[in-house]
Amino acid sequence: MDLQDQLKNLFPDHRIEESKSESITEKGIWMQDDPIICKYEKRKGKPITILEGYTGATDDFKKLAKEIKTQLSVGGSFKDDKIIIQGEYRDKIMQILKSKGFNVKRVGG
Repeated sequence: MDLQDQLKNLFPDHRIEESKSESITEKGIWMQDDPIICKYEKRKGKPITILEGYTGATDDFKKLAKEIKTQLSVGGSFKDDKIIIQGEYRDKIMQILKSKGFNVKRVGG
């Protein structure tokens, strides 16, 4: 007997509204109106891609950073509300973000 069955036995009249909670967890990340800015820079002679401009919770932005790093199999970090990805992956990152439903703006050459 799992926890759900025990709760049903204790509270037989209670109805669980799954539509709202599942829709939030299915998306997982809060969407925004302003585009995320995707920049390319060189630091100490090495190329990096910077994502900034996310207005949601920092935990969601950290999750997004982890997803991007694992999909591209690259290193990176999250500092000062910016995602820093090692290497020049603007096109691939923009495709990943657009598939998730974000507006992305490319900045730089």
